[in-house]
Amino acid sequence: MSAVIQPGRVPGKATAPVTASGTRLAVRRFRRNRLAVVGLGVVAFFFLFCFVGPLVYSTDQTHTLLDQVNLAPSGSHWLGTDAVGHDVLGRLMYGGKVSLIVGLAAGVLATVIGTLWGAVAGYAGGWIDAVMMRVVDAGIAIPALFILLVVSAITTPDLTGLIVILGFVSWLVPSRLIRAETLSLKNRDYVLTLRAIGGTHGRAIIRHILPNSVSTIIVAATFQIADAILLVAYVSYLGLGVQPPSTDWGGMLSAGLTAAYSGYWWLIIPPGLAIILVVWAFNAIGDGLRDAFDVRGRG
Repeated sequence: MSAVIQPGRVPGKATAPVTASGTRLAVRRFRRNRLAVVGLGVVAFFFLFCFVGPLVYSTDQTHTLLDQVNLAPSGSHWLGTDAVGHDVLGRLMYGGKVSLIVGLAAGVLATVIGTLWGAVAGYAGGWIDAVMMRVVDAGIAIPALFILLVVSAITTPDLTGLIVILGFVSWLVPSRLIRAETLSLKNRDYVLTLRAIGGTHGRAIIRHILPNSVSTIIVAATFQIADAILLVAYVSYLGLGVQPPSTDWGGMLSAGLTAAYSGYWWLIIPPGLAIILVVWAFNAIGDGLRDAFDVRGRG
């Protein structure tokens, strides 16, 4: 007799079943959340802006152009130029591509690591759970920004290195969420039935625990992406992120800060607004997804 798959739940929330009908219900409820829909539109806009925009608005972001330094916005340069003559609009696209790639990849990596760690800890229980979660508690006690600054000061990470570093300092919170989810799922009838007929622990986690935690995983991933974008902006603002000629929005803020005091507002306002809008958008999407999977809000 096959076991019936039961829904997972976001910690503290009752969640909709992970089925086709449950997904359709979640989509309808997400669409009714106006802030979440606007956030999704903002994210889609910035992806088009950063990845498709350079194909339409081509600029030189490698060579120094001393005859075009700190030009005000005009028809030739819609957002002006920076201290080395780079077109700011083109650099905003170029830097945004780096910020989004790092944020997405690091957020997904952190969610994957945290999901596996939390699922194993919650399912195993006992002393294994205690040891694994003390590691998490110790990691949370150390600010992620401090670890990033120390690592960046020791070595100069490239794009891949920055993704790995961010992923390995950001997985702690998702692990606690998934552990709480696993604790509520591992005693369900379908998991106990699987164990009774000789199913392995790995099969129980991969085939039952994780699929029924998908709503929690998705919500955690959206918040992790927003946090990763902020973290890389912090590090780059302090001059320890991706190195020139590459840049990201945090690096643009750092480079434009001094010039902004001289009245060159276009060097700091565009990247600052981009960071605020993208981080807000991912958080709005996360809130919308959390509410969409909450069955108690169906009315």
